[in-house]
Amino acid sequence: MDPDMEDKTLELMGMTVMESQNNTGDVSPKKTTVFKFGNGSVAGSRKRTSQGNFEKEKDLCIQLFDQWSESDQVEFVEHLISRMCHYQHGHINSYLKPMLQRDFITALPAQGLDHIAENILSFLDARSLCSAELVCREWQRVISDGMLWKKLIERMVRTDPLWKGLSERHQWEKYLFKNRTNEVPPNSYYHSLYPKIIQDIETIEANWRCGRHNLQRIQCRSENSKGVYCLQYDDDKIISGLRDNSIKIWDKQSLECLKVLTGHTGSVLCLQYDDRVIVTGSSDSTVRVWDVVSGEVLNTLIHHNEAVLHLRFCNGLMVTCSKDRSIAVWDMASATDISLRRVLVGHRAAVNVVDFDDKYIVSASGDRTIKVWSTSTCEFVRTLNGHKRGIACLQYRDRLVVSGSSDNTIRLWDIECGACLRVLEGHEELVRCIRFDNKRIVSGAYDGKIKVWDLQAALDPRAPASTLCLRTLVEHSGRVFRLQFDEFQIISSSHDDTILIWDFLNVSTNGQPERRSPSRTYTYVSR
Repeated sequence: MDPDMEDKTLELMGMTVMESQNNTGDVSPKKTTVFKFGNGSVAGSRKRTSQGNFEKEKDLCIQLFDQWSESDQVEFVEHLISRMCHYQHGHINSYLKPMLQRDFITALPAQGLDHIAENILSFLDARSLCSAELVCREWQRVISDGMLWKKLIERMVRTDPLWKGLSERHQWEKYLFKNRTNEVPPNSYYHSLYPKIIQDIETIEANWRCGRHNLQRIQCRSENSKGVYCLQYDDDKIISGLRDNSIKIWDKQSLECLKVLTGHTGSVLCLQYDDRVIVTGSSDSTVRVWDVVSGEVLNTLIHHNEAVLHLRFCNGLMVTCSKDRSIAVWDMASATDISLRRVLVGHRAAVNVVDFDDKYIVSASGDRTIKVWSTSTCEFVRTLNGHKRGIACLQYRDRLVVSGSSDNTIRLWDIECGACLRVLEGHEELVRCIRFDNKRIVSGAYDGKIKVWDLQAALDPRAPASTLCLRTLVEHSGRVFRLQFDEFQIISSSHDDTILIWDFLNVSTNGQPERRSPSRTYTYVSR
């Protein structure tokens, strides 16, 4: 820009301001309205009447401004703005703000970039997605064409086991991901499905809190001594280990006994299965490996000197523990190729339970201690002390260990530092079995009761003890030996020779009174 030209323009602008001040008798520039350009105006604190000279000089300034290059125009405006007062800058900002805003969701499809608009909106949660649909028709079209409600539900199913379980049980999983049906529902189907899923989830959570459930009972009808010591289930079957030395496989739907496996010469105290094998431990001191389909015995491990009380296997590693006070670590190349890697010795009484992951092996004993060992090296790491009597059960996941004892309490531990985080009291006899997930702890005891605890509250040191036990379930007539649960049900076994299925999803309301289990300590705190 020619410096003389810029000076002349600024001089014209300054003359216009001064004339305005003289005509109004006001010498304060802060009360002067500034200039108008082209398609708008920036007004000052009070509007003044335009003078003839101002209009002419404004037109001249615009003519000069239009002759300059874009870079010169920007440079000139910067000079001009630098001469203005703070409140004038505010007016300019208010004028520019709407000009700088862009509806990129509408603009992107116009450039053939629908997929980018859809990807941006796909990160919204349900409430925000509802609001986005109300912005304008184009936003609504992008959401509908992009099937964003379907993608939101798919994201929840991938990340939340409760959503995944509902999708399988209510049969809408077939309309997700790569559609397995010829019918492709529109976006409106998923839009209406979402609130129904939320309602189902709220109902299930309320059923857990209030103890509403449907109860199914399997009578095991043991030939000799009665009692079901261990179990595991999936959607199709329940596999149980009995005091009468047998393993019974039950149909999950009909509750009929499909198969009886025999071979142990003592009670079946523990078991675990996957899609290939069942591994069992017995009071006959052996570990047996069975084909999960045929029931054929594939391997028998003879190592422990007394009863095998518990076992776990995963990813080619198995850990067993025994009344002989030892822990055996095994490499499982296959069902028939299992070799002893290491024996862990340190407990002074029977080792009742073990659990492990890639980092730690955790064991609990009648000697009142929990011991932590390195999974990779099998070296001892630390001891967790606190229980007053022997420990009968535990579960370990991430940093959390939850244990149950014959001192009638449950303790929560931080495995990394060994600190006891909380003591749960409520059972009246030995706590025999315990499991937890992200929300709940479920425990069973020799008092015949199953208790449901709020895990998140238990981990909060500020939560009162009276709020921790959500519900007590009383149906077994004998000691509770083992339980497993998921988002929808608890399955438990007992000395009373029964397996009970507590269903919190399919609660009957067709004229039948709701089945509720009493609780002395129930206090629900909404979160």
